Amino acid sequence: MRRNARTTTLGAAVLAATLLLAGCSAGSLATGDSGPVGDEQSVPVAPEMQGGDSATDGGTGFAAEERARDVIVTGSMTVTADDPIAAARDAVRLVESAGGRIDGRTEYAPANGDAGSATLILRIPAERLQAVLDDLAALGRADEISTSTSDVTVLVTDLESRIATQRGIIDRLNTMFERATTIDDLITLETTIAQHQATLEDLEAQQRSVSDQVALSTISLYLRSEAEAPKQEPMDFLSGLSAGWSAFVAFFSGLLVALGVLLPWLIAAGLISAAIVLIVRRNRRRNAAKTAS
Repeated sequence: MRRNARTTTLGAAVLAATLLLAGCSAGSLATGDSGPVGDEQSVPVAPEMQGGDSATDGGTGFAAEERARDVIVTGSMTVTADDPIAAARDAVRLVESAGGRIDGRTEYAPANGDAGSATLILRIPAERLQAVLDDLAALGRADEISTSTSDVTVLVTDLESRIATQRGIIDRLNTMFERATTIDDLITLETTIAQHQATLEDLEAQQRSVSDQVALSTISLYLRSEAEAPKQEPMDFLSGLSAGWSAFVAFFSGLLVALGVLLPWLIAAGLISAAIVLIVRRNRRRNAAKTAS
């Protein structure tokens, strides 16, 4: 009975410590930022900084500078280049020289009259994104560039708070583990610590993933040749005349190509036809000679 009473008391103590630390974390979240940080929103300064000079903060009690937001940037880019494969190599050098990396790369060899193509998944440092995009656009003709942002400031803050809570719980449980005197107490504490450790590791993995996405923007780059690019419609008389002339030249060029392909077959067919005609005529002459005799 005494051992069961000690186990029950220990379990209650573990539960109380867990709830106390979790409650402290929830209280800190309730008093913090409850939504995404907007472009016009400020964050309250720490207590030791409040009540400062009104010339610095305007007497409002808010920080002079807005807290930096955590933003994930993703996008896509399509560039038409004379040699997409060579342009892909240049793109890799540009990204790596900026401190980024390549998470995916697919290249297609020239076929059907084009010069090949390439698709790259680029991870570019957020602070260098615009400069690298400008350099990538210079590899050819930038036909499409699009980016989107996702503000994860609240998620980052929540993960930080939850990680701190789990670490506090684990520290408290480790202290209780060192003071435990029975096998049942040790088993109960060890199981509880393992559960919270697994939760902590999962939260830390999420934090690393989000931090990587914030630090390195993800851009999907598609490099293609002019043969794959959509044809641009003429917008004025001169461009229409140029398009018409190009179509005229292309038609006769295609006709000459077709003639070159068919010419060997036409020659062979002509020779066979001539041989057949000669054989038919020779047979007719023989038949006519036999009839006359």
